[in-house]
Amino acid sequence: MNDPAASRFFTIQLLRMAGVAVVVYALLVLQGSAPWPDGVPRWIAYVMLVAGLTDALLVPTLLSRVWSSRRIDQRREHGHRNFEDQDK
Repeated sequence: MNDPAASRFFTIQLLRMAGVAVVVYALLVLQGSAPWPDGVPRWIAYVMLVAGLTDALLVPTLLSRVWSSRRIDQRREHGHRNFEDQDK
């Protein structure tokens, strides 16, 4: 895949799906339908739920802003070193 926009799109979609998977697993654990290691407190499932929701809803939005073509072009114009040859 040579198109950096396509790579970014698929990365964002994979992160979104991973977040949804974490949310579903956390909900199943809280319901008692999924396996949970002995000795691990159940409140960690709530932490997983919040982390999954953040990963599914907030991270894709933030990455879209950071990876915006317009924003990358502006950074290149201003001479930021991190973006000089990133897409090649």
